[in-house]
Amino acid sequence: MDCRVVVEAAVPVYDVETEDEAIRIAISKTGEMLNPDLNYVEIRMGTRVTPGGEELLPAFIAADEALVALELEMTVFNVEQEEHATRIARKEIGQRLEHIPLKLLSVTRIEDESGDENGPEFGDYAEDA
Repeated sequence: MDCRVVVEAAVPVYDVETEDEAIRIAISKTGEMLNPDLNYVEIRMGTRVTPGGEELLPAFIAADEALVALELEMTVFNVEQEEHATRIARKEIGQRLEHIPLKLLSVTRIEDESGDENGPEFGDYAEDA
């Protein structure tokens, strides 16, 4: 079984003035830490919601320092359980993002998308002589 695992990372960013600047720097910084070993991990902006349900930007700035919520998505292949996929993803990502807390957001099984496992049979085609 293959699984898609999404974790949330809280990435600190220093010397920033705006939320947009903090988000750009956090994505770049995270990409540098993951590449080239984990270049298949997708990095997206996270989401934050107020208790009232209002969506906020994923960055919180105080005193020119920011904490940015990012979502990191990784596909884990050939696992027996979703829990195993979670442990693999957290270990692989966590080793490269030292001192950055990770929280599991979701684990989704990936269904086989190919309808025909055998493919076309070449013996079925006749050559014209």
